Amino acid sequence: MTGTPRIAVVTYDPRGEEHKDLDLPVLVAALREAGADAVAVPWDDPAVDWAAFDLALIRSTWDYSWRAEEFTAWAERCGKATRLANPVGVVRWNADKRYLGQLAEAGVPTVPTGYFAPGDPVELPAEGEFVVKPASGAGARYAARHPAGERDAAEQQVERMHAEGFTVMVQPYLSSIDTHGERALQFFGGRLLHASVKGAVLAPGTPYDADKVAHPDLRRWEPTAAERAVAEQALAAVPADAEPLYARVDLVTGPDGEPCVMELELIEPNLFLHLHPGSVPSVVEAVLAAAG
Repeated sequence: MTGTPRIAVVTYDPRGEEHKDLDLPVLVAALREAGADAVAVPWDDPAVDWAAFDLALIRSTWDYSWRAEEFTAWAERCGKATRLANPVGVVRWNADKRYLGQLAEAGVPTVPTGYFAPGDPVELPAEGEFVVKPASGAGARYAARHPAGERDAAEQQVERMHAEGFTVMVQPYLSSIDTHGERALQFFGGRLLHASVKGAVLAPGTPYDADKVAHPDLRRWEPTAAERAVAEQALAAVPADAEPLYARVDLVTGPDGEPCVMELELIEPNLFLHLHPGSVPSVVEAVLAAAG
């Protein structure tokens, strides 16, 4: 690459509504100030010539989970036309949350998870609170927390999700989330960028199809050595054909008091740059290096 790098910062089309990505204008402006020709582009805009860019940086494609097949097909096309970050192999693997089972098999501490595809008999826990959510999802959409022994609402949720083609995930609800929250460790360019903590997303009694606040009570966090170790262990277990440029590892406290992986976000994790403005230069440096 020579001259000014052209970078597509890939997002979603808000379709006339207010854009929800607070970091998007900040990142685009910072890349431009650093000398790049950066522009925000919806991933599903058919008029975009992806080959005209030196890098397509996936950021806030937050509608992808309801269109997973369409999105991965786009990633395949885009990855053939230009550099894609994260690479299509990473996108394909991370789009299905059955990756948690693969992480567990690799020895990474994870929240125990059962997977039930449409047509499978679903096993719900006989005791303890539990969570039902789709294996392809984001922002807690179609996710719900069910009290111990509550089966009717959970079974109705499963029936609806299976009818729409979703594989269902069932997990125990870890009560530590209510007291210690969920920690998000952000990596960029292979290094820990910053960390944040948020409160519980799933309140008891909230319907699975209700809108939810994805990051309640978000604040800065200083990760412990144990949290960093588990996050790095999870990233080392990613069976991708290229190292992810960026990653967010969401951790909770397990029943043993140790951190475990709730989710590994490698497609479109919110960077929370509005909470960590000091991280912007590091992100810009890594993106420019990837574009080169």
